[in-house]
Amino acid sequence: MMANQGSKHPLLLGALIFIVAIAPLLTRSQYLLSVAVMTLLYAYLALSWNVLGGIAGQLSLGHSAYFGIGAYASTWFFVNLGLSPWIGMWIGAAFAIVAAVIVGISSLHLRGAYFALATMASAMVLRILVDNADALLGGPRGMEVTLLRDAPWQFQSTSKEFYYVIALVFVALALLINWRILRSRFGYYLAAVRNEQDAALALGVPTTRYKLYAAMISAAMTAIGGTFYAQFVLFISPDKVFGANLGVVIAVVCIIGGRGTLWGPLLGALLLLPSEELARSFSGGILGADMMLYGLLLMLVIWYEPRGLVAIFQRWFKRPAKQGAIQ
Repeated sequence: MMANQGSKHPLLLGALIFIVAIAPLLTRSQYLLSVAVMTLLYAYLALSWNVLGGIAGQLSLGHSAYFGIGAYASTWFFVNLGLSPWIGMWIGAAFAIVAAVIVGISSLHLRGAYFALATMASAMVLRILVDNADALLGGPRGMEVTLLRDAPWQFQSTSKEFYYVIALVFVALALLINWRILRSRFGYYLAAVRNEQDAALALGVPTTRYKLYAAMISAAMTAIGGTFYAQFVLFISPDKVFGANLGVVIAVVCIIGGRGTLWGPLLGALLLLPSEELARSFSGGILGADMMLYGLLLMLVIWYEPRGLVAIFQRWFKRPAKQGAIQ
């Protein structure tokens, strides 16, 4: 009986993924499709954050820095040099890795809230720099992505299904990267750093080096998400891609879903982004309604189960299994 109940867990997850995958076939609403694309984008960003903030346990609130670097780098090369964003996103990822090394060397020795504040400060510094780069990056006015309409080789299309499929592929690749890390020696070292850094250091684990590796991977993945966002909305500005709110939301999505787990970031995005759209609709667009919702959901989930939605679902699945075993 217990085996039968336990087997439902992966089956339900598979059913959930299947529903997400066929969502564009269930609606002709461009608005709902846009919500679906953004949900997948935030799932991808949360999975990117999970490498550093979840598996390695380093609470970063400044991932908007890497997101903005990816968005601005690919857009600048596209607008000024005509370089395809498919190539530019890798240049943005390389810039984000350099930024992660600079931030990591200066802040990875910090722990807890101190590290979180240091990462948030890095994003704020980059935002100020871009705000003042009028000639190069457009300053506070931002940059518009040259509209080519249907040009898949230039990462553009008038069909939102095009972006949905790309976002779905990005999420699948991010899941694969997280899965490989969680089951590798690298992942075991990161888990040791997360659970008891001093003990890991005493056992000979080079904690700073592995945290830096995790930061580099996480930054590169997040920067690629920035390129996707720029091509999807066709406009970027410092407050949109370097904003402190974005860094917090990325972290909250993962924490609510279950940081350090494989499926947690995806579940967090599936809960938060549609809920945000509903809150915005019912509140009439009240400023700050989305952040209030994030705070409320975070408090409720953490109060009920600090390990997130993944642990809540596991608890629910175990209850009928135990009852069946008793019967």
